[in-house]
Amino acid sequence: MEAPDRNLGLDLVRVTEAAALSSSRWLGRGDKNAGDQAAVDAMRLSFNTLPIDGVIIIGEGEKDEAPMLYNGERVGSGQGHAVDVAVDPVEGTNLLAYGRPNAISVVGIAPRGSMFNPGPSYYMQKLVVPPQAKEAVELDAPIGENLKKIAKALGKDMDDLVVFVLDKPRHKALIQEIRTAGARIQLHTDGDVAGSLMAVDPDNVVDVMCGTGGTPEGVLSACAIRALGGRMLARLDPQSEAEAAALAEAGIDCKQVFTEETLVRSDDTYFAATGISGGAFLEGVAFTGTHAVTHSLVMRGKTGTMRRIETRIRLDKLMEISAVKYD
Repeated sequence: MEAPDRNLGLDLVRVTEAAALSSSRWLGRGDKNAGDQAAVDAMRLSFNTLPIDGVIIIGEGEKDEAPMLYNGERVGSGQGHAVDVAVDPVEGTNLLAYGRPNAISVVGIAPRGSMFNPGPSYYMQKLVVPPQAKEAVELDAPIGENLKKIAKALGKDMDDLVVFVLDKPRHKALIQEIRTAGARIQLHTDGDVAGSLMAVDPDNVVDVMCGTGGTPEGVLSACAIRALGGRMLARLDPQSEAEAAALAEAGIDCKQVFTEETLVRSDDTYFAATGISGGAFLEGVAFTGTHAVTHSLVMRGKTGTMRRIETRIRLDKLMEISAVKYD
């Protein structure tokens, strides 16, 4: 038996809260770069207070041409646990810019050397299911067959199932196959980290997330999926000749099937997410005039713990001490 030790997830949530609070001022204003920059600045400053020796494996890198929180950057105080860090200061920058639901701020950490480094891979085919269906799915099986097995594992009829799919041209055939199978669909323009979390959250109506989304987002999601006992099956899925050539040059096998356990090779994970724009998954940042209210999820893989946290922040007190201008 082990004595309880420090839950770094409760430190991480301060990082995602700061990013959400700062970026939420840009909700619906049509400037995704400004919203993302606000989140990056607040997150980076908050990281400096954490008792970790962190290296960013999944960051704001070449894909978004972001200036900070880049892959390889060191974060934290430099003291304490040596960890790999995955961040997405605003998951769903377009959702934030156009005032759409489910923009969130997310951070995951795991012991140093345990996170898969996607290198030049930007896109990944994914299938995410809750714990009850963990052994029922195969990545190469037809989606209709997988859905039948998932429904049976969950004790549901086929038309009870809700499948999260990104509304992209590449998913036209997939969407038709799901409809033919008889399952229901939630189509989202962006945000497959949120989709993965919905699929493994026991309180959410989504049962499955499938389709091709970001490789970095897949690794980040795996931190949470491990904590909640769900299953992710994934394979690199380059969407351009340039991406395919870069993967071939790097000697990366695009046929390999990953799971949440090979994307993050430790169950000692921590994950935090805070809602920015609101939605069915996490409520967004609300301003009352005197306070800000945030809603977050915090998970710890080692104990399988998930906490929902509502934070009320007095803006006048915060602004007396904060280096970030939240107002």
